[in-house]
Amino acid sequence: MSILILTRSDDNESVAMVTRAIEARGERVIRLDSDRYPTDLRLSMDLDPAGHRTTMRVGNAAFELGEVRSIWLRRHHIAAALPTDMDAQLRAGAVAESRAALFGLLGSLDAFWMDPLPVIRWAGQKPLQLKLAQELGLLVPRTLITNDPDRAREFARDCPGGVVAKMLSSFRVLDDGIEKVVFTTPVTEAHLEQVSGLRWSPMTFQQRVRKKLELRVTIVGQRVFAAAVDSQAFERATEDWRRDGLAMLDAWRPYALPAGVERRLLALMSRLELNYGAVDIIVTPDDEHVFLEVNPSGEFFWLERCPGLPISDAIADVLTGRAARCLRVAYDRAAGAPL
Repeated sequence: MSILILTRSDDNESVAMVTRAIEARGERVIRLDSDRYPTDLRLSMDLDPAGHRTTMRVGNAAFELGEVRSIWLRRHHIAAALPTDMDAQLRAGAVAESRAALFGLLGSLDAFWMDPLPVIRWAGQKPLQLKLAQELGLLVPRTLITNDPDRAREFARDCPGGVVAKMLSSFRVLDDGIEKVVFTTPVTEAHLEQVSGLRWSPMTFQQRVRKKLELRVTIVGQRVFAAAVDSQAFERATEDWRRDGLAMLDAWRPYALPAGVERRLLALMSRLELNYGAVDIIVTPDDEHVFLEVNPSGEFFWLERCPGLPISDAIADVLTGRAARCLRVAYDRAAGAPL
């Protein structure tokens, strides 16, 4: 039997870490770089009265995907290698068909997924996360998501400790070929004077939370790994630690989560039907733990280096069936209730 890792050619060392951990458990790993499909990688499903067979060819190597028992949906960038000078409509159609074929063929396998793409997309909705977290008893910041300038101004007036603005999506812009990310930003009076621009795009505003520490809590199955960093010791990271993440790589330390917080985070993961998630939390000067969000595909590789959390081993255990997995319930997404 094999474990399939669905990723992309330019992924980081996380894939190698998990691959080593899986192979140490005596299992075979098949790596599928989605950006190489359909240009360099061949996938076929043969269906006839005798049954069906799904195969993958990469160069001279061939793989029987029917033996795959688990799939780690790590990253995907399907059809990225298609020629950029193709007719725009034809290229869009080829990308759409490649996406449908890849996920359709893999979806036909009798395999456990960590985690299925529809679950990742549903669970990744930050308004849903905040609502569920609050219902489960986790502290969350006062939040406004709006495209109404008047409501934004009113919200800022009602938060005397200050307000920050952030994006629900991974908003990036290219400036002379350099990728720039929109980080969490304090809202100033000058910003409020320009808030009429919300008519072009909504934005998320949150009450500013004072920070003693920032936590990255990685949850794999039923295992919880918490690490803390003093972001306030880094000038560029005071509002968003990602802004100076490279400088902070060696500053992370193990952190003991209060039992009640850990229990509620596991309950949240269960409600979101996730086997993997990277949670961001603020610890206030009063030692309150304030939930911000959970990223269903969040990074973890630097936490293996410092402070040395065995996250890849936990992922390997879930994928190989050696550790408990989330038992998924079919949900009515509109009503939020089990079917």
